[in-house]
Amino acid sequence: MQQITFHLDFISPYAWLAFGQLPKALEGISHHMRYRPVLLGALLQRLGNPGPAAIPGKREWTYRHVSWLGHASGLGLDMPALHPFNPLPLLRLALECSDDGCINRFVAETVLRHVWQGGADALDPARLQALRAALQPQLRPDAAESARRLLRENTDAAAALGVFGVPAWEVDGRVFWGLDGLPMLRAYLQGDAWFAQGWDDAASVEQGLKV
Repeated sequence: MQQITFHLDFISPYAWLAFGQLPKALEGISHHMRYRPVLLGALLQRLGNPGPAAIPGKREWTYRHVSWLGHASGLGLDMPALHPFNPLPLLRLALECSDDGCINRFVAETVLRHVWQGGADALDPARLQALRAALQPQLRPDAAESARRLLRENTDAAAALGVFGVPAWEVDGRVFWGLDGLPMLRAYLQGDAWFAQGWDDAASVEQGLKV
């Protein structure tokens, strides 16, 4: 059975789209999926990457693209009333449901739906209270401080692996990034021979610009 770690931040619309497509993308492949929340903003900051929501033109295109993808895939995606927003309350709440930095599929889906279905403000206090109530059976006692620690540890560990954005999946030390990386992830898990040499060869091209 393949062990896969899914690095996600609830602020990412592509994380919601990828989450919904995972069952079909990995159909027939024996695997165990670990859902690990990370702080996308911290990963981007480490790399000096402003992210698409901070780039005029790209921000608008991204929102149009993900909304269309939600429509075309049948998953549905409603942009929240405000985006981007501070995802820390959602990430920490999810990790209050964790002992080791990973959350189960129910918790991941519940928080993702909270953000990406309905078009409301993800941080509305009444909605956050309702979300906490929905997760109540999963919450660990007095877990607020440990949730903060787990989020820091998750984000640091993701950066050490080379995760630069979400959604991202790590398996056997290899990182697969983005919604459109799912077919590549499936091919690897199925033993595609290309990965024996192509994985390293493709990334060994010499840099042609000074950085």
